[in-house]
Amino acid sequence: MWESFRRLIRVCRSEAPDLLLVAGDLFHRQPLLRELKEVDSLFASLERTQVVLIAGNHDHIRRESYYRTFRWSGNVHFLGSEKIEAVEFPAFETAVYGCSYHEKQIPTPLYDSAAAAGRQKTEILLAHGGDAAHIPISREKLSGLGYAYVALGHIHMPQVVVPGLAAYAGALEPTDKNDTGHHGYIRGEITEKGCSFSFVPFALREYIHCQVEVDPRTTGARLREMVQAKIEEKGEQNMYKFLLKGYHDPDVLFDLDALDGRGNIIDILDETKPAWDLEKLYRNNKNNLIGRYIESFSGAEKDSVEYTALCEGISALMETRRGTE
Repeated sequence: MWESFRRLIRVCRSEAPDLLLVAGDLFHRQPLLRELKEVDSLFASLERTQVVLIAGNHDHIRRESYYRTFRWSGNVHFLGSEKIEAVEFPAFETAVYGCSYHEKQIPTPLYDSAAAAGRQKTEILLAHGGDAAHIPISREKLSGLGYAYVALGHIHMPQVVVPGLAAYAGALEPTDKNDTGHHGYIRGEITEKGCSFSFVPFALREYIHCQVEVDPRTTGARLREMVQAKIEEKGEQNMYKFLLKGYHDPDVLFDLDALDGRGNIIDILDETKPAWDLEKLYRNNKNNLIGRYIESFSGAEKDSVEYTALCEGISALMETRRGTE
């Protein structure tokens, strides 16, 4: 994550935007003093850019937090109050409003009444939240607050909340295996015609969920080829979670560990079922336990819970039989 942040700073140095907005959770926990110094040094290197940031629910301001006493560089503006406050930039007729978390959860919809005060020609709200436990946000009320742009934090996936007004940039990089999709930042421009913004993909890698369809002809070696082909198609730099579906030869046992030839598979779920020939199996076993078990699931449809139980039960019974032969 640090490398991504440094890359973002390099982009800002080259593009020199007026403002860099950080809508909370710059850190995933309480920042150490040395981490604040590192971040401040990187922000200070943006000689033509003003930085405004707030603390979110993950890096909220505790009683002993270094946020309380840290001295930021001149171009860095930390809105650390529990109440909405503003920092003004007369040079480009802009004011940025926001507040920081002092608790992990804030169930109060603070932004509903946080209207722009008209301090500058262009006014921006820096906000963090959007669910029931973290400052609920109303799209309708955001639209009526009078801001030119609302920069939102908390949701990890980029998404537009109000077209032309409010958006989540998401996280620069995915934070866990279920944090799929593109990650990056928002590039915005405010002119006389209004606000325009776009999402810029930036992450070095993604978490990708893939489904692989198996049939009774699929051997262990063939399955490994199928998995590796998916990885090559979607990018070897990414991290993968695979779901195996379909019906496999009952005599084939997949070695899931052997499928990870490049070390970038984080999880493999095998939901395949053995492709038993139930009619033949019943004819050969109708006078024993296996036959009676098949009879008890008469009429079970494929892909039903009952059919899954049937397949698992037959597998267990056949394994028991093999052990006694």
